[in-house]
Amino acid sequence: MFYREAGDYKTSYAADSQTFPIAFDRFRYYAVLLIGVGIIPFILNDYWANAILIPFLIYAIAAIGLNILTGYCGQVSLGTGGFMAVGAFTSYKLMTAFPWMDMVTITLLSGAMTAVVGLAFGLPSLRIKGFYLAVATLAAQFFLVWLFNKVPWFYNYSASGQINAPERFLFGQALTGPNADSWVKYLFCFAFVFVLAWVARNLTRGAMGRQWMAIRDMDIAAEIIGVNPLKAKLTAFAVSSFYVGIAGALLFTVYLGAAEVGEAYGIQKSFLVLFMIIIGGLGSLFGSFAGAAFMVLLPVALKVLLVDTMGWNTALATHFQFVIVGGLIMVFLIAEPHGLARLWALAKEKLRLWPFPH
Repeated sequence: MFYREAGDYKTSYAADSQTFPIAFDRFRYYAVLLIGVGIIPFILNDYWANAILIPFLIYAIAAIGLNILTGYCGQVSLGTGGFMAVGAFTSYKLMTAFPWMDMVTITLLSGAMTAVVGLAFGLPSLRIKGFYLAVATLAAQFFLVWLFNKVPWFYNYSASGQINAPERFLFGQALTGPNADSWVKYLFCFAFVFVLAWVARNLTRGAMGRQWMAIRDMDIAAEIIGVNPLKAKLTAFAVSSFYVGIAGALLFTVYLGAAEVGEAYGIQKSFLVLFMIIIGGLGSLFGSFAGAAFMVLLPVALKVLLVDTMGWNTALATHFQFVIVGGLIMVFLIAEPHGLARLWALAKEKLRLWPFPH
């Protein structure tokens, strides 16, 4: 059949350890890249960009970051929204203080600053874990939101307390501000998603990723066999915060354009990203994308189905969304803890053996 390894021989160690060992998976990956770069930007309209594609790409970065920390290293975090705020306010300060700095550098520096903050708040993980670590990161969430609200320097002493992204250009095209085109913002986010997902894939498959998973599975046994828990946990916090900070910066500069920290980066944002990796699948990069796609598409689908088609009240449809998400979280935690990623893997295994019984 077309989805099997028959005749697909490995002649080197690199080929044997490649991410997509089945040729069909590799071709599908290249096809997705081709469609994402060569087709979508030419047919993209503002609604699809602002309602679905751009938020999906940004939240996929945040979900990958949290999955590295929680899914691969086993360190529970409820401070994702606060760390995204660090990335947003860092990018705002850099854009206003250094008008000549390009957006790629600003976004990367925002992620680096968030990584430093994540390292500081990751120090308690050396002594506590589980529920107590979740409470500690929740305290970080509230502290960071309070800090950005109460210190006027962070929002340049604006009377409203709101930050607004100045206009910036990339290769002569407006990237931020009211005149930015949707296809430019989409390609900018797509480039970050491609590079960061590739880096995350290599990190999780390498020595560092194996150390994270050893700490996740049994930290005492991991320390006995030579894994340094200090290094493993802090690198997980740093890498995770770097990804989350980049997502927060992109959410402010490219997607929202203006933000108030309490509304845009409150505790609901932390739970949103956490729900993404729970539904998508802990310890899976594909699960991060699947969870982000589900959580972005769900409100759009409910609006079309319940509000536009069936005439429901918008507030009622929003509450029904919470019911669906809560129910799915309970179902996945009980029946399939590895989420949509595991269901996708099972479907592929059955396809490989079809038409023979499993």
